[in-house]
Amino acid sequence: MTQSASNLRVRRTQKLLREALVELIEERGFEALTIGELTERAMVSRAAFYRNYQDKYDLVEQIFEEAMSALLNAVGEMGPGQHPPEVWVTFFEHIAKYERLYRALLGSKGSPWFVRKMRVALADLVEEHGQGHRLARSATADQPILSFSDGLVPDLVSTMLVEAITWWLEQGRPSTPREIATRCTLLVSALFKEVSTWH
Repeated sequence: MTQSASNLRVRRTQKLLREALVELIEERGFEALTIGELTERAMVSRAAFYRNYQDKYDLVEQIFEEAMSALLNAVGEMGPGQHPPEVWVTFFEHIAKYERLYRALLGSKGSPWFVRKMRVALADLVEEHGQGHRLARSATADQPILSFSDGLVPDLVSTMLVEAITWWLEQGRPSTPREIATRCTLLVSALFKEVSTWH
């Protein structure tokens, strides 16, 4: 089999498994679903599943890694004068692309493990890049560099972002990715501004 045919088969398997994952979370909840049900629903063999993933957590983790790499790439490509909402627009566009999946994972039948994982990843990102306000400042604002001596601020920001995503999806995306990203950035910016007054 050629390399491209092999890649095509892998992508097809991953797509079928993701679709089955969403359906099963919506029906039964993430915690209750089994690999057997997942492979049966996706009409792929268990062997095909285990060639790609260790378990159902690994499946979800790989999907989330795509979201985080989209976000990190956007942060990395940001020029010094660029407006940070652009970073979050990219992120919310990814969420919108996999709307059903994220709504299933973050909703009441979803995975508390996934919610925690998402919060931790976003908190790490805020801690790493937020200190220079790269993630939340207006193009003209001249704000001081923050140091997060404890984890409170990154944790608050990441929790707010996860809740904003969940709300946005559960409401049927009442605003565009750009609008929700801009709102979140303004809220985070206001929080950072307040934190900069702490001693």
